[in-house]
Amino acid sequence: MSSTPIYEVRPATLNDAQAVADIHASASQAAYKGLVPDEHLGSLPAIKRLSLWREAIEYGDPQVVVALQGDKVVGFAGFDRSRDKGTPATTGEIWAIYAAPAHWDQGVGLALWDGAREGLLEEGCTNVTAWVPLRNERALRFFELAGFKRELSTAKTVPMGAIKVEEIRLKRALA
Repeated sequence: MSSTPIYEVRPATLNDAQAVADIHASASQAAYKGLVPDEHLGSLPAIKRLSLWREAIEYGDPQVVVALQGDKVVGFAGFDRSRDKGTPATTGEIWAIYAAPAHWDQGVGLALWDGAREGLLEEGCTNVTAWVPLRNERALRFFELAGFKRELSTAKTVPMGAIKVEEIRLKRALA
């Protein structure tokens, strides 16, 4: 009988930026394979992706936490106040949550969600949202298992590189 690994979740440091960028690339490619054309999967150059995550970690926009197994980063989450116009200041948003594909279905996402939830509660948020592509069944299932509900009236089409993707907002109370 295998036991579920325990993950430490902590705020990301600049030393984590490369691991975060690498996980973002590999998990995005695995998650979106078959959902978007292959030529769009690796469209963000590695150096640009690293720069984006270094900046996020350095300036806390969004706040980034990492999940560790031992001393290895195996996932990350980015969260902050909602970016949606007209939402109350008490609404937070999960901007990104990714686990290394080799660690999928092992509790990394749940550990990251718990870390992000604690951070959002500390910021005074009472609700949280996440935008998820409608065709990303794995992500939709994850958020629904974490208690999020689809807001059906929010479906929208957003550009992802040179293509457009249908997304829907999911929402739940934090308390």
